[in-house]
Amino acid sequence: MELMTRYLPRYQFAEEHSLHVPASPARVLDMAARPDVVDDPVARRLISLRELPNRLAGRLGFASALQNRPAFSLDEFTQLGRDGERELAFGLAGRFWRSDYGLVPLADARAFAALDATGIAKLVLNFTAQPEGQGTRLTTRTRVWCGDDAARRRFTPYWLLIRPASGLIRRRLLRRVHDAALLAP
Repeated sequence: MELMTRYLPRYQFAEEHSLHVPASPARVLDMAARPDVVDDPVARRLISLRELPNRLAGRLGFASALQNRPAFSLDEFTQLGRDGERELAFGLAGRFWRSDYGLVPLADARAFAALDATGIAKLVLNFTAQPEGQGTRLTTRTRVWCGDDAARRRFTPYWLLIRPASGLIRRRLLRRVHDAALLAP
């Protein structure tokens, strides 16, 4: 069973992108797990733009939960596991529609699986690597489950707003993995 399906068997929102990478599945997943590969300057700028109102409020003396926190990044995700050369999965939970993301701290994959999603959204981001020709078909999927109708109603407009930027980030991420798999020693 796919890690994504194990940790998020149901979902209401999904996004998928893929790219052929002329490298082995193991190498491709190794690159997808490297922080220097997934740290994209365009993604950082988009995240800064999303966080700007909250951070600006803090600078102006208003309440800001982001004021003393680093910018959102893949470091916020909990690694759910790796299935050999096939899949790598990460989880995140929170009230993503809030200006501070409303993140729920998760110690590990077990905590993610056990988390009651009432009032929040649970997200799984994965990478799958399938042999294809002389290389690998690398696919990234994002799936989100909102634990109740109230969370789904709050998340839906947020999803519609951020989905284009999220898609851009995912496509750039695939390209960065592709380039790293070809260039890294």
